[in-house]
Amino acid sequence: MALQVIGTGFGRTGTHSLKLALEELGFGKCFHMYDLIEVSPEKVVYFEKAEKGENVNWDELFEGYHSAVDFPVIRYYKQVMAAYPDAKIIHTTREAESWYRSFSATILWASRPSVGRILKMMIRMPFSSKVRKKLRVFKYNGVMISKIIGKDLKDKQAAIAAFNRHNEEVLATVSRDRMLIYDVKNGWEPLCRFLNVPIPSTSFPKTNTTEEFVKNVARS
Repeated sequence: MALQVIGTGFGRTGTHSLKLALEELGFGKCFHMYDLIEVSPEKVVYFEKAEKGENVNWDELFEGYHSAVDFPVIRYYKQVMAAYPDAKIIHTTREAESWYRSFSATILWASRPSVGRILKMMIRMPFSSKVRKKLRVFKYNGVMISKIIGKDLKDKQAAIAAFNRHNEEVLATVSRDRMLIYDVKNGWEPLCRFLNVPIPSTSFPKTNTTEEFVKNVARS
């Protein structure tokens, strides 16, 4: 099944809201980090292969999905775009300082689990294959974030530089006639115009706040 939409924006730029919006607009299921952790943690093997530079069967990975956004998909956006040349690209953006505050309190926090969280998962691990699979995802995610940001995950300037560098690379790589540069605060109108679909009567989804993110990870 070919992807129709590919998101290229960093996590914490409204990617989960975009996921829900695309699903509401009729684009089927949208692959997001949430899906990797909670729905199909075994699919981390595809991203591990991509990280090693090996060929990935993207159709197998995205079976049942019509769109994909967020980490870790965006790390390999060039390969995914090449696999689905007809897909439209949505690049979610956010002011850098605001992005870093959210990123630091969520994704970076999750990448540095406390001793308590580690012990909790270790206790459950022998009795749950899903917990064992999730642990592999968390390990992969920690390594990925370190490669993107650098070894010192507390280095704010390095994180913002990585964020800006990714944005600049995407804008230099993707043809403008294929891409929407999108701030989710602008709601349905620019998104629906780009995708050529009617504007829903419902409110644009606003979800996965910092508080919700922390609570969901703590439950894992």
